[in-house]
Amino acid sequence: YMDYAATTPIDGRVLKLMSRYMGIEGVFGNPASRTHEFGWLAEEAVENARVQVAKILNADPREIVWTSGATESDNLAIKGLAEKTDKNHIITSKIEHKAVLDTCRFLEEKGFQVTYLQPDSKGCCSADQVLKSLTKDTFIVSLMHVNNELGAVNDIETIAKLCSERGVIFHVDAAQSFGKIPIDARKLGIDMISVSAHKIYGPKGIGVLFVNRESNIGLQPMIHGGGHEFGMRSGTLATHQIVGIGEASELMFQEGEKDFEEHLRFREILLSSLKQIPDIRINSDSERSIPSIVNVSFAYVNGETLMSALDNVALSSGSACNSELVEPSYVLKGIGLSDELADSALRFSFGRYTKEEEVRAVGKQVAKVVGALRNT
Repeated sequence: YMDYAATTPIDGRVLKLMSRYMGIEGVFGNPASRTHEFGWLAEEAVENARVQVAKILNADPREIVWTSGATESDNLAIKGLAEKTDKNHIITSKIEHKAVLDTCRFLEEKGFQVTYLQPDSKGCCSADQVLKSLTKDTFIVSLMHVNNELGAVNDIETIAKLCSERGVIFHVDAAQSFGKIPIDARKLGIDMISVSAHKIYGPKGIGVLFVNRESNIGLQPMIHGGGHEFGMRSGTLATHQIVGIGEASELMFQEGEKDFEEHLRFREILLSSLKQIPDIRINSDSERSIPSIVNVSFAYVNGETLMSALDNVALSSGSACNSELVEPSYVLKGIGLSDELADSALRFSFGRYTKEEEVRAVGKQVAKVVGALRNT
C-alpha cells in the first residue's frame, strides 16, 4: 500500500479504543445529554479528545470545532466567513484541494471575487504573491500547508504574519501536515485550520476546524439545528469517531517525528531506484516537500497504464478527490508540466505500516514495468 496520502488505515490502538464508545456495555450516550451519567461520560470523552487535538496545534481546546472532515471544515471556514463579511475578495491558489477550489467557484457565482495564485515549479506560493494580490476588499486568504499531490510545503508562518498585520483572515488546509510537521497555531497566529482524521490513522467521517478565539471570527454555520460546537456546527456528536481522532492525534504527537525520519529514509530508497530509469521527472522537491509524498513523471508512459501494470501496488496518479476524472492532474499542470508529463505521473506515499522491503520492491518493479511499456 503506497497511497497513504489518499487515506490511512485506522491504527489498531485507535480502533480498540473506539469500540468502547458504541455498544451497550460501553460509553454510547449522547454528549449533549446532561441529565445522566451516560451523557456525562460521553461528554467527558469528547472534551478529552478536544484536548488531544488541541495539543498538536498548541491551541485552546475551546478552539476545536468538530466537523465531518477537512472538506466540511474548508467549506465552513470560507463560506461561513463569506456570509458574515461585507467584503468580497478571496485569495487562494490554482492547486488547492477541490474542497477549497470548488467552494471558491461557488462563491464566485454569488458575486465574490477570487484571485488564484500561480504556484512556482515546486508547488509553493510566496508571501510576496499574497501581498501583491491583497486589496481593501480581501477578507480571507486560504492556502494549504502541504500539497496533497506534491507534498510541497508552503511558508505559512510568513503568510500568517502578513495577513495578521493587514487584518485579513488566514485559513490553512492542514489535512496533509497535521501531526506530521509542526503547526503552532498560537505562535504562528493562524486564524483557521482544517484537519481530517483519516489522514492520521483515525476514522473517516470526522475532522476539525480550528478557529482562533483571539481572531474574533464570526462564522455563519452551514448546518443548523441545536447550536452545538459553540454555535458553529449543529448535530449530535459522534463520540466514537471523536475519540478516534483524539487518540490518533495523541499517537501522532508521540510518534510523528519518528515516522517523519522513517519516511525520509524510504524516500531516498525509492528515489535511488527510480533515478536509474531514464527520462523521468521528480515533481516533489526534496527540500521543500514532506518526505512521505513522492510524485514522479515517467515520460512516454501513461500513468493509468503504468498503474494497471503495477497491479499488486496501490498507488495514485493524482489526488483521490480527482480519481473519477480521466484528465491530467490540474496540480501538475498548475506547476507548469505539459499534458504529457502530467499524464505520466504517479504519486507514491508512505505511512506508518510501510516496510523497507516493500519500498525496495516497488522501486525495482516500477523500473522493470516502465522499461517494458516503453519497449512495446
